[in-house]
Amino acid sequence: MQEISGALLGTLAVVTLLAAIISRRVSPLVALIVVPIAAALIGGHGLAIASYVVDGIKTISPVAGTVVFAILYFGVVTDAGLFDPVIKRLLEVVGNRPAHVALGTAVLAALVHLDGSGAVTFLIVVPAFMPLYDRLGMDRRVLACTAAMAAGVNNMLPWGGPTLRAAGALNQSMSAIYNPLIVPQLIGLCAVLAFSYWLGRREERRLGWLASPSLPEAVADAPAGNGRMFWPNVIVTVAIMFALIEGSIAPVVVFMLGTVLALAMNYPGAEAQHARIDAHARAACMIASILFAAGAFMGVMKGAGFLSAMAHAVAGHVPSAWAPHVPFGLALASMPLSLLFDPDSFYFGVLPVVAEVMGRFDVPATQVAHAALLGQMTTGFPVSPLTPATYLLVGLARIDLGDHQRFTIPWLFAVTCVMTLVCVVLGVLRV
Repeated sequence: MQEISGALLGTLAVVTLLAAIISRRVSPLVALIVVPIAAALIGGHGLAIASYVVDGIKTISPVAGTVVFAILYFGVVTDAGLFDPVIKRLLEVVGNRPAHVALGTAVLAALVHLDGSGAVTFLIVVPAFMPLYDRLGMDRRVLACTAAMAAGVNNMLPWGGPTLRAAGALNQSMSAIYNPLIVPQLIGLCAVLAFSYWLGRREERRLGWLASPSLPEAVADAPAGNGRMFWPNVIVTVAIMFALIEGSIAPVVVFMLGTVLALAMNYPGAEAQHARIDAHARAACMIASILFAAGAFMGVMKGAGFLSAMAHAVAGHVPSAWAPHVPFGLALASMPLSLLFDPDSFYFGVLPVVAEVMGRFDVPATQVAHAALLGQMTTGFPVSPLTPATYLLVGLARIDLGDHQRFTIPWLFAVTCVMTLVCVVLGVLRV
C-alpha cells in the first residue's frame, strides 16, 4: 500500500510539474521546488525532505557550474568577435537559407553526439549556430529542436547511457541489444534530417525568405575585443572542445579556466572584465537557479522513493492478455515515459520487471529492450525535466523550458514513431 501511494504521489508530482511548466502558469523555478516538496510533505517525509533537496543539489552542482561558466565563456568570445568568421564560413557551407541552416544544425549535432554526451553536443552546437540563427532572424526553438532530435536518436549508440543500462539490467550482450536497431536508427536519422529541413522551410515562409536576402547586421551590445586575439580565441575554444570530448578533466573546470583566459586575452583590466561578466550574468544566474531547482526536484523524487515506486507500479500491472503487444505499446510510449522516469529508475527498475513478466509469455527480453530504446531517454532525454541536459539546452539557446517542450515534444515523438514502424516492418517488434 505504501508503494502504491508513493507511485501515485510521484505520478501526480510529475504530471503537475509538466502541466505547470507547459501551461506557463508558474515559472519552472517555482514548479521544480514547490511541487516535489508538497508531494513529499503529503507522503509524510517531514524534515527528511531537506536532506533529499541537498543530495539532489549536490548531484546537479557540477552541471550548474558548467552551464554558468559556459555561458560566460561563450558570451565573452562572442563579444570579442570569435563567431563572426564562423558565421561567414557557415553561410558559405549551408548558405543563407534557413532550411539549409536547420539541416546543418542537425548534421553537426548528430556528428558531435557520436561521443554519447548530450551536454557536450549542446555545448558545441548551440553556441556555434545561435549567432547565425539570430543573424537570419530564425526561431531559436528550431535550433533547440533540431539539435535535440539528432542527439536523441544518436543516444541509442552502444556506448550511450540508455543502451548500456539496458544491456546491463537485462544481462544481454550489446550486439543482441543494439544490432537489430541499427537500421531503425539510420532511418530515424534520415527522418531527423527531413524534419529539420521542413522546419527550416517553415522558417523561410515565416520570414518571407527570398532567393538572395540581405542579412541584417548583428547589433553589438559590447565593445569589440582585440582583433588580434581571433586565433588565440580559436585555439582556446578548440582546446576546450577537445577537453570536453576527451573527458579527463571535469567540464566545469575546463570552462572556468577558459573563461579566465578569454577575459584576460580579450578584455584586459578589471573594469572591462567586470562589464563583460555583468553583461552575461543574468542569463547565467537564471539557468543556474533552474538547474539547482531541478536538482532539488530529482533529489526529492529519488529520496522519497517516488521514482522506484512508480517503476514497480507500472511494471507490476500488465494484463496478461496484453503481453504479446506490450513491446509495441512500450515503443510508442517510450519517448513520453522519459518525462516520468529518469534513466536509472526506468532501466534498472521498470525494464527488468517488464522483461520478467514478458518472459512468462515467451516474449524475449531483447524485444523489450528494443522497444524501450526507441524513446526512453534517447529521443526523450532532451525534453525530460529529469535530465540536466534539457536545462543546459534551453539555457544555452536562451528559450523558455515550456516553450521548448511544447515545440519539440511532437517532433521527438514523431521520430520515435518512425523508428517503431521500421522495427515492425523489419520484424524487430510485432504489433
